[in-house]
Amino acid sequence: MKLARAIHFDESDSRVFHSPARTGEWCISGGFEFSNWTEGDLTGKARQAFANGWMGLETFGRVTFVAVTQIEPDEYAALESMLAGHFVTFYGAPDEAAALPVAREELAQMAGLCTDHHANTVLTVSRELTEAGVREAYRVIEARAAGLDQFAIHGSLDEDG
Repeated sequence: MKLARAIHFDESDSRVFHSPARTGEWCISGGFEFSNWTEGDLTGKARQAFANGWMGLETFGRVTFVAVTQIEPDEYAALESMLAGHFVTFYGAPDEAAALPVAREELAQMAGLCTDHHANTVLTVSRELTEAGVREAYRVIEARAAGLDQFAIHGSLDEDG
């Protein structure tokens, strides 16, 4: 099974998000956080989180880029429980048992997004508010295989070469 982890190419996420996700933490879209937002909510760092932030599942902070990678079944199960607990604590779910199906759905959506991509494929998300609600779009940046000629030393090792 595949899921995605937060990655950083620079320090910009620490400046553009109120709470940046940590490098390496598992991520989901987290678009549910914006389900009742209006244009009035889209200012400053909150706008940036809405516009292109993935949600980290440890800090519940945001990150701009995620990379596809393998996840072990026991890690995945722990994430289901962690996300269900988040729904209880922050979104008013009555208990973890009631929140678990929704947490599973959120994780399954992200796993489905990752399933057909090779390891290290980078993903971005973009969102916009529409009359029907939040619309998400995803961009895929394939990992490029490095050719051997990029690392090979060309020439001869003998003195005549």
